[in-house]
Amino acid sequence: MADNTDAAKHFDAIVIGSGISGGWAAKELCEKGMRTLVLERGRNVEHVKDYPTANTPSWEFKYRGAVPKEVLKANPYISRAAGYDDSTAHFFVKDADHPYIQEKPFEWIRGYQVGGKSLIWGRACARWSEMDFTAPHRYGYGIEWPIGYEDIAPWYSHVEKFIGVCGNKEGIATMPDGEFQPAFELNCVEQHISDVVRAQFNRHYVSGRWAQVTQPQEVQKEQHRQCLSRNLCMRGCPFGGYFSSNASTLPWAEKTGNLTIRPFSVVHSIIYEEQSGKATGVKVIDAKTKEATVFYAKIIFLNASALNTNLILLNSTSKRFPNGLGNDNGLLGKYICFHNYRAGMSGEFDGFEDKYYKVSKPSECIIPNFRNVYEKDTDFVGGYVIFSAAYREKLSDKNLPAAVGPQFKEAISKPGKWGAYMYMQGETIPKKSNHVRLSKDKKDEWGIPLLITSVDYDDNDDRMVKDFIEQGKAMLTAAGAKNIAVYDNHQPPGLDIHEMGGVRMGKDPATSLLNEWNQLHHCKNVFVTDGACMTSTGNQSPSILYMSLTARAATYAVDLLKKGAL
Repeated sequence: MADNTDAAKHFDAIVIGSGISGGWAAKELCEKGMRTLVLERGRNVEHVKDYPTANTPSWEFKYRGAVPKEVLKANPYISRAAGYDDSTAHFFVKDADHPYIQEKPFEWIRGYQVGGKSLIWGRACARWSEMDFTAPHRYGYGIEWPIGYEDIAPWYSHVEKFIGVCGNKEGIATMPDGEFQPAFELNCVEQHISDVVRAQFNRHYVSGRWAQVTQPQEVQKEQHRQCLSRNLCMRGCPFGGYFSSNASTLPWAEKTGNLTIRPFSVVHSIIYEEQSGKATGVKVIDAKTKEATVFYAKIIFLNASALNTNLILLNSTSKRFPNGLGNDNGLLGKYICFHNYRAGMSGEFDGFEDKYYKVSKPSECIIPNFRNVYEKDTDFVGGYVIFSAAYREKLSDKNLPAAVGPQFKEAISKPGKWGAYMYMQGETIPKKSNHVRLSKDKKDEWGIPLLITSVDYDDNDDRMVKDFIEQGKAMLTAAGAKNIAVYDNHQPPGLDIHEMGGVRMGKDPATSLLNEWNQLHHCKNVFVTDGACMTSTGNQSPSILYMSLTARAATYAVDLLKKGAL
């Protein structure tokens, strides 16, 4: 164990995790003069240098990007994750490398490297609306958020201006406008669907908001960033065309001279000192040597990704907190929730065959939530958004032309029919029964208890899926789609990669773990700003909210520290 007198192990701030929210914590803290240590349990990944497949043509992969059967068999969970293939597999944690216990089916997708899952995220960046914050309490399926849209709106702007978010200002109440760069254009079929959806359903079908730099501003030019619409984002973008910690926040933090990144650092627990009532440091196990070390800091930010953040806090026990740091009410690890991605559909379109699209855009369209907005108007609570896009089919083996030579080349150069798809992203109800906890007898190779996941769907999710299928099919049919194929795959939670909760924010310490500034109620120098802090799931993608909450909390923490209040 490290000696408390070792000056090299003392910092102003420690950030646990280097992904989407951890990178933002590092940037904000370092900019404010804090000597900051970022702990990452995985390997180091340097921007550009460690993107081995970024420019590899598909035909140079052994199976054109497909994953060999033996890899699929060894990795039944990660191989089902969105974006996983032979070109991106190096950014996903293999199933055997960090085991956990599924009390109920849960497919936990992780990315252990500097940058975390910011290298492989979907990049959707729509803001939450005021209704997202208030609906759970208004309709009685969750506790009240301690903040509202007006509290976080300036921080959304702060983040959007830095990372670069494309989109159009649409004036949609359930998807507020932000600080946008030019949006990707709708192609001809998408525009047709948009026109029909607006005219016949009074709903919006618009270009989504994405962390893609389409028109670099000065702050992005300093990061050498522009999207070239290659649509190879999850391989790691050498141009930094989408936001990742590696391309953006971590280099920004590093140039302050205040950043230290320590990869291969598996966090065991946070150390609590009863005399001061504060956390004093973090116990780390070296991923390779298994040697234990303690690092010390005045403030600690937990950004290990939601379930690992829960694991660390549950494992941070002391005489004062025998059930986990800050866990006086016994709710740590409870109210785990996620987004419902179970259902989708696709259909074919006649016509439009004289038109194509200019680029393979790394974005989709979105139908913002239209359910239970101002009043409960369905037999379920919560809302959902719909992601959608139109495309031209490519020739497949089953319809290759009966030709050879130049005739064959000419035939396969002509694209097929137009098609379009839709899939849902639905809000789920935070439930005490949906939880994670530590195993009492099983540990990982670093001596840390395995996490047990016990998370499932409910009848509300089923009713929401039914409504999406009905509404989605009605909209595609009205737009002229044929041969509509619909699915509800009943995929386990986890594959959405939007796990949230367990350390939720709230107004009352009896029903929450964190206050309105993301501080632990009972340990004020520990902040949680990743998905674990979420009080409810909303229906829009949460990543940009994590970034905004992080920037807000870091500013508050440093202000308190400088005033001597921490």
